[in-house]
Amino acid sequence: MLAVEGGALIYTVECSFADPGSEAEWNDFYSLDKLPALISVSGFHTSQRFKALSRGCPVYLAVHSIDGLDILTGEEYRQKGGGNFARWQQHITDWHRNLYSGVERAPAVGEGEYLALIATGPEPLIRLGLTPYAMQAVAMEKFPEYRWLATVERGKAPHIEQLPEGVHVYAPMTAQLTRADDAAFEKAR
Repeated sequence: MLAVEGGALIYTVECSFADPGSEAEWNDFYSLDKLPALISVSGFHTSQRFKALSRGCPVYLAVHSIDGLDILTGEEYRQKGGGNFARWQQHITDWHRNLYSGVERAPAVGEGEYLALIATGPEPLIRLGLTPYAMQAVAMEKFPEYRWLATVERGKAPHIEQLPEGVHVYAPMTAQLTRADDAAFEKAR
């Protein structure tokens, strides 16, 4: 199994959607059906969806914490809808999937926060007063090879037009889902 010593991997799924007439229904499916199904897959620990506020990136982003690549090639993942978007697949564009090491668990981004990502280096996030976490692509597309992520309070985020080049900001569409057994484990710690 491809995994990081003592930690999980971050699985990202990015895409845009090309049919405005069914986009709301697709978002309901993804947020209300697909994410809960994925978090029930053995080896998934967290799942959360985001929508881009900045341009130059796919509109939607899902970030999952998982145990390793074999989770994504397993039968349970496929049976619970992993790797496809059911009847909406035909409308999916700009679809990218990556597996990153370097961050043990994806941060839970709350209603009063945004997620910021950049692929060209951490300096722009640092200049914004953020604490970036480095991730390196280890499987799937492996592009971008490196990414840095940070959470930012909404009131402290610069206006979208004033973001440094390459910084993409995402608003959470869902709360971060966690596995029930992970939540019990965290409470016991």
